[in-house]
Order: sequence, then C-alpha cells, then structure tokens
Amino acid sequence: MSSAPTREVAQRVFAREFNDSGYTFKESDDDRAPVYLLLPTGERANRIFVVGTLTETEDVGEDSEYWRGRVVDPTGTFFVYAGQYQPEAANVLREIETPKYVAVVGKPRTYETDEGDTNVAVRPESITIVDAATRDRWVTETAGRTVERIEAAAEDPEGINEYARMATEQYDLPPENYREAVVAALEELEDEESMDAEIEAA
Repeated sequence: MSSAPTREVAQRVFAREFNDSGYTFKESDDDRAPVYLLLPTGERANRIFVVGTLTETEDVGEDSEYWRGRVVDPTGTFFVYAGQYQPEAANVLREIETPKYVAVVGKPRTYETDEGDTNVAVRPESITIVDAATRDRWVTETAGRTVERIEAAAEDPEGINEYARMATEQYDLPPENYREAVVAALEELEDEESMDAEIEAA
C-alpha cells in the first residue's frame, strides 16, 4: 500500500470567516505534516476552495515576480499570492484581464504584519476562470457548509468536537457570528439574480 500522503479536502469558506482565522497547527511532529488553519466555526483547513470576482492583480515582488490578486466574494476579500513556486497560478494572474469570476484552490498561509497582527492569504494551487453560474453555486454550497459547521459547534457544549473546542479556546468569535455572513451572501445572490432577470426581460 502506498504511503504517499492523500490530498486534504479543500474546505469551502467565505472571506469573512477566512480573514477572521489566524491560528495554525500541526497534528504531528513530522516536518512534512500538513499545517492546518483553524476556522472559527470549528473546522480545520489545509486547503480551501473559493470562487469570487478577481478584481485586480499586481506584481508586488522586488527581486522576482510575485503576484497578488484580490478575489471578492459577498462577504469580503481573499488575497491570493503566487510566485516562482506557483508558476501556473502566477501566469494566470499575470495574463488575466480583470474583473473575472475565478475559482481558486489553494493553501491558507498566515503572516505577521509590521504591527504584530496575523493576516491570512491563499497560496494557490490553481486559478481557473469560471462563469456566473459556478460562482452562484459556490455561494450557495458554501452557505450550506458554513451553517453545518455553526450548528455542529452549537450542538457540542461538552467540547467533544476537538476542532470546535479549539476554536472556542483560540478565538473570541462565536460561530453564530457567521450566520449573518451566510444570510448576507444569499441575499446578495438573490438581488443579483432578480437584477439579471429584469435585464433579460427588458
């Protein structure tokens, strides 16, 4: 049987929750053990899957190309960084004309600001141009997954769920906070759909 590590499931997460995250951990002392980002709703994420509008790209590298992209969903902004070790993603950010809907699969990375705050960004494995229907489906599915995590945390007052317990210890951010983000995301989707219908009917 192969001992090659299996790829982690890419978690669907809205920008608001992702940007509130900052605590990372490993589950073994192995140098190659995956690094997980702890989400405030009580789930771990070694990889994430996001879909949104790529609104701008910029080469922020000093000695070599290092591309930053802003990907916006209904709740906030993901910052995506790709350089020489992510050549395909960097090439997309270099060549793409914004704005475009994109799907991004990548690893969460934390970094400390000059002020001592911890910020999170995405190191992309892939960036793919998608259509509006794909974006809409991602918003709906991510809303569902977020609510599932919120409810699982609420049903775990004894702290049996290890990651929900860790989230309570690490963040002063009740999972219920993110129900508002879910509602706002779904409302924005409905508004856009009704606007599209009006345009088509005109």
